[in-house]
Amino acid sequence: MKHISILVPKGAILGSLEGSRQLFTQVNEFFKARGEAPIFHVQLVGLSRETPLTGGLFTVNTDVVIDDVAKTDLVIIPAIDGEITQAIEKNKDFLPWITKQYQGGAEVASLCLGAFLLASTGLLKGRKCATHWMAANDFARMFPEVTLVKEKIITDENGIYSSGGAFSYLNLILYLIEKYAGREIAVLSAKVFAIEIDRGSQSPFMIFEGEKGHADDAIRQAQLYIEKNFENKISVDDLASMLALSRRNFERRFKKVTSNTVVEYIQRVKMEAAKLSLESSINNVNEVMYKVGYSDPKAFRITFKKVTGLSPMQYRNKYNRAIA
Repeated sequence: MKHISILVPKGAILGSLEGSRQLFTQVNEFFKARGEAPIFHVQLVGLSRETPLTGGLFTVNTDVVIDDVAKTDLVIIPAIDGEITQAIEKNKDFLPWITKQYQGGAEVASLCLGAFLLASTGLLKGRKCATHWMAANDFARMFPEVTLVKEKIITDENGIYSSGGAFSYLNLILYLIEKYAGREIAVLSAKVFAIEIDRGSQSPFMIFEGEKGHADDAIRQAQLYIEKNFENKISVDDLASMLALSRRNFERRFKKVTSNTVVEYIQRVKMEAAKLSLESSINNVNEVMYKVGYSDPKAFRITFKKVTGLSPMQYRNKYNRAIA
């Protein structure tokens, strides 16, 4: 029987905690219905036996505290809420315990913003990690030694897992169920809980917001110029000249503080404008393309799909109610 320890951090988001518990315990029910022994021993593990959540609106009674668990097989770190550095500080006593369990052979999975707690252990150094796309800039700034994969819903590397934003944690739990209990049980779980299985990307949901929480005023000026003039053709050379910087110095500084190359940033701003137009207007795809400064339909469609995971027409049909 696999021992699963679902942590109950102070400030945990109740949904990811309880949703994980429900899915794993339901798998046990499937096995019992077939006359077989349950395969998971699921426990809620806290720093104390009672943990208030959502400003005291809810209180979770844990099964055990961390000192009671000498060894486990899988540690689940739910999403956390509130100001992130404060949340990490409140839950710092979990960090050495998580590290000890991993070093002892346990696997570890973070859900959504639980990635910040996982990264704080140091276990993610040099590894890939997913988290909520809205927190991507903060995560990249706080943990530059971690390879953040913004578009991913699931990462799996050396017994460490992570999931993308919000309810996409359900896809990681299904992924783990499939690993431990098989595809048939994972599909059954997906059907019972009405979860779309095998989603791999959160790109269709992402909204691009350029990182501006830095101290390089010249680069911020370039960012604002791009965002105000996206419908025009913007070259790297023109931007560098506008700021009286060499192209090489400009590109180096831009990538350092924004985590995007200049060309990537221009593309993402244009694609964000295109997405908004496809969501809210009756313009056809070509009209949207011209509006955001593209003249080559093939290049526009390739770039759009690279950013969103969908073709412009698929995106329009998905999000524009007036068209549906």
